[in-house]
Amino acid sequence: MKILRYIDPFVVSIILILVIGILVPIPNEWIEALTYAGTVAVMILFLVYGMRLPTSEIVDGLKNIKLQLSVLLSTFVVFPLLGVITMPLMKPMLGTTFALGLLYLTLLPSTVQSSVSFTSIAGGNVAAAVTSATISNTLGMVFTPLLVMLIMGASTGVGWGSIVDVLTKLLIPFIIGQFLQPKLGDRVRANKWLTKSVDRGTILIVVASSVAGATARGLWDTLTWGDAAGLVVASGVLLAVMMFGTWKAGHLLKMNRRDNIALLMCGSKKSLATGLPMAAIIFPPHIVAAVTVPVIVFHQLQLMVAAIIARRLSLTTSDSEETTW
Repeated sequence: MKILRYIDPFVVSIILILVIGILVPIPNEWIEALTYAGTVAVMILFLVYGMRLPTSEIVDGLKNIKLQLSVLLSTFVVFPLLGVITMPLMKPMLGTTFALGLLYLTLLPSTVQSSVSFTSIAGGNVAAAVTSATISNTLGMVFTPLLVMLIMGASTGVGWGSIVDVLTKLLIPFIIGQFLQPKLGDRVRANKWLTKSVDRGTILIVVASSVAGATARGLWDTLTWGDAAGLVVASGVLLAVMMFGTWKAGHLLKMNRRDNIALLMCGSKKSLATGLPMAAIIFPPHIVAAVTVPVIVFHQLQLMVAAIIARRLSLTTSDSEETTW
């Protein structure tokens, strides 16, 4: 049962909350309390992110212009274009809500933890991966809501009010954290459990509140098992296209192998930790839960696939060696 090694227990927890939230309705008062708690938790999360991140890392990482631009273009240009192009095909296969969720997924920043971990396992440029993923998440606080408004606004009701909410509830706490970073950053980085606990706790609260709200509104009655199966297939295809594309792009740009691995691992990933809290701020309550389901599915797939590929890449160590999966 080697496949069990790549199943994230945290994702299993999210799925359990999804199932319980669908099967067990709760009073509206509890839903409102969970929603409020989720908003507060999201603000605390981005405050902690700001305190954890040394500003110098962003500045130093910008020196590798070719890699940084490649990751950003992959994350915020190629991924969204792929989402927009495939949207007409996804609606008949997934239904409107899941299709919107998959489109939202393509607009998210790269993930940090898994991108860096798998870059390290594969023998890639870890420092560049840390910077790429960090810059992606920092810029994503502005780029993602703007892209959502421009691309999805007409179908989701997202407008400038959502942008203001993101700036108020995400970016401002992050900036405050940056101001506190010189004094508190070392303590936050030394206690990794703090960031991990706030990170995962926030996601679980957001999932619980959004699923409970969707259940109260009868959203799940409109979805079928066929939609769910189609979502897994569509997510797998999207991941395969982006991993193949980023790997080949590194070759075309004549990157060394370590940078190429960093581009592969950072440019093909999407952040669950940022995607779920941000969705709770951006989208109207009645569609948050269903829109975030594709993010959860894609996250689990990217963990499993990246783990396998990283181990295969770790078997070769020379810059000149070609690696096939």
